[in-house]
Amino acid sequence: MTELCISLFGAFRVEVDGGGIAPEVWSQRKPAALVKLLALTPGHRLRREQAMDTLWPDLDPLAAAANLRKVLHAARRILGSDLIQSVGDLLCLPVAGLSVDVDEYWSLVAVARRSRDADAYAAAIELYRDGLLPEDRYEDWAVAAREGLQADWLSLVEEFAGTLEAGGDLNGAARAVQRLLAADPVREDAHVWLMRLYALAGRRDEARRQYARLREVLAEELGVEPSPETQRHFEEISSEQTAEPELSTDLWERVGDLRVRSGDPLGAVKAFDQALMTAAARETRGRLHRKCAAAWLMQHSPDDAEPHLGQAEKLAPDAAEQGRLSCLRANVAWERGDLSAARRLAERAHGIAQAEGESDDVAAALEALAFISHVEGDWRPGLQAQIEGLAVVDFGVRLARFCDFNHCLGQYQLYGDALADDVEDYARQTLAVGERTDAIPVQAFAWCLLGESLLLRARWDEADACLERSCELYAVLGSRSVALPWLRRAELAACVGAHDTAAAYLKRATAIATVTPMARHAWARLHATAALAAAERDEPELVIASVRATQAAAARYGDCPTCSALLNPVGARAFALVGDREGARSLAEAAALLAGSLQSAAWSAMAESAAGSVAMAHGDRSGARKRFQSAAAQYEKAGHRFWADRALTDVAAAESEVEAVGAS
Repeated sequence: MTELCISLFGAFRVEVDGGGIAPEVWSQRKPAALVKLLALTPGHRLRREQAMDTLWPDLDPLAAAANLRKVLHAARRILGSDLIQSVGDLLCLPVAGLSVDVDEYWSLVAVARRSRDADAYAAAIELYRDGLLPEDRYEDWAVAAREGLQADWLSLVEEFAGTLEAGGDLNGAARAVQRLLAADPVREDAHVWLMRLYALAGRRDEARRQYARLREVLAEELGVEPSPETQRHFEEISSEQTAEPELSTDLWERVGDLRVRSGDPLGAVKAFDQALMTAAARETRGRLHRKCAAAWLMQHSPDDAEPHLGQAEKLAPDAAEQGRLSCLRANVAWERGDLSAARRLAERAHGIAQAEGESDDVAAALEALAFISHVEGDWRPGLQAQIEGLAVVDFGVRLARFCDFNHCLGQYQLYGDALADDVEDYARQTLAVGERTDAIPVQAFAWCLLGESLLLRARWDEADACLERSCELYAVLGSRSVALPWLRRAELAACVGAHDTAAAYLKRATAIATVTPMARHAWARLHATAALAAAERDEPELVIASVRATQAAAARYGDCPTCSALLNPVGARAFALVGDREGARSLAEAAALLAGSLQSAAWSAMAESAAGSVAMAHGDRSGARKRFQSAAAQYEKAGHRFWADRALTDVAAAESEVEAVGAS
């Protein structure tokens, strides 16, 4: 077996059986470009027409085809005749013995984001070196891949810096943030981050110098001053009247809050513990213990949360803080299976929040009540009862957040065997409640749920009308409103082949996801829907890009497995189509895990479909057929007609020689 090693980061390098090919051999650019394209493409296979369009976009097909034959012959002469294979209309690099550093990068990224392991982050970051193919900086065909990898690398460096900061490695985190600034010197938030790291490490003079550099860069490049928020941070850090322990406490608390928002509760616990080491004020210590307890509960660890809750309760300064603690106590109770106590505590928290608390307190109590109703199996009457009570109160965006959380819980209704059949009726009943009480958010929620139910049954026109009405009503609530109806409209448009319309809806949903407080739900759904749209356009490479974007969003905002569930079967099929067995397998495992925990026909259908794609990637066409047939039957049982038909199409596709190439 011949070993072929291709490096694309830093500079183009090729080794065959351990021997490097001299750079001057690639004096003709087009043979090198063909090899680079094959190395960059997921699955390392490219249709001849794609290669022609990419390398000779201005030539007619006959001339481009003639050029491709010459270039292919030259590339084979350099590499060896068996290292660029022709399979039908495809040009392929060999599956066995192939190593590409970009593939290794994505593997390390997946491990890092799954494990939050600092060493894995560091390995991926270092592998990137000077970016993708710097010698091809002005080649049009390399631009999209280079920009995509750079954007992911920058996100990865941010995640790495946050992980190091939360773990107390302030100098390592500072070095990582410096790399962000080297890539984008006018990035104000990175300057502020570096100032905070210097201050936490006791390097106040460096923090002041960093602020001076920020002012200089902004003035030279943009002609502006730092934002008022940045100026406030600088005053806090530079003030000689601020005692060092108080400064450290405040900054570590901010680190903990940031780790919570990024879905890293263990990092948050570490940061809040650091803050507690220097906290002196009674109220501050109580707040930090409460936040520590909340971070432990995010990890489903009530025993670890208990000591912090006890301390926080002793230090609670007022009724509002007692209400927040009551909400956490409700969380502890449901983690331990005491649902009656959980409901009593959540209702108490809700009452206190309405009388004494802030909007986030009300939202948290409502979310707790909704989740308890869900666990008890009476989410529907529980939700309607809450809606009746809320209808006369002007909660604004707070109520939109309440609706968004319940949209997430509503997926269990839409996909559950015992629940899905009458979701349509329930949505109409809820709509009637909203109209009777003139509650706009409730009407928007109900129209969306009704549209979703109709969409899953392929009643396209009715579904679109309902979802359109939901979008109109949610728009009244402002930009930080709910993204779901826009995403469902994009899903519908993709299903019926209206690709431009799907793209427009995805764009609108992206704008909402950027500012919503429910980011982990919104981004998970957005990337899953984008993956479906790309799959329906027969663009597996863009499906894979959506899978990777989902992983990046989960690292930044936290994960919601049910909101991203659609990604598993769609993504697994895309990975199978390009011959990436490991990529297909990982998504099939995620689908199986979800199906095992939720146990319904729809979830099982997704798992069977993803497993069929894995079988297809391994060339097991008989196994793939059985899995896809099982998926079709399960989708039919769930009443999801579009997906049942799609699974039957996959049964036929499993017969295709082209799709079985990855097994060779």
